[in-house]
Amino acid sequence: MLENKKKWRLLKDFKKGKFCFLIGVDNWSIELQKSEFDSLCLLLIRINQQILDIKNELMDEESITLELEQLPWYVELEGTKSDWSLRFVFDSQGQNRSFEMYWPIPIAQNLFYEIKNMWESMN
Repeated sequence: MLENKKKWRLLKDFKKGKFCFLIGVDNWSIELQKSEFDSLCLLLIRINQQILDIKNELMDEESITLELEQLPWYVELEGTKSDWSLRFVFDSQGQNRSFEMYWPIPIAQNLFYEIKNMWESMN
């Protein structure tokens, strides 16, 4: 799926071999292996559940920061209960592959739901 208006990209192409998922925001993109994509999805679902669990306790303009770490990922959600951004750090633990991603408001929520839908359709 290519979303030019929303300035993000999410592609799946198993013909590419090892790095068959592409996630891009604005002027950057990263390719992920299926295992990396799977672990990212599980982490996104967990952090989304955390915000859903506390959403009713938060005022509309109240700032929040949530952090989760499950190697090789670290994810940080920052914003309010209805608008938030996501920052990721990926460290492959000695595999010579590390990177960071940042998804700004409102890209973070849109991309999260598209990734979740893609992942659920494969599992």
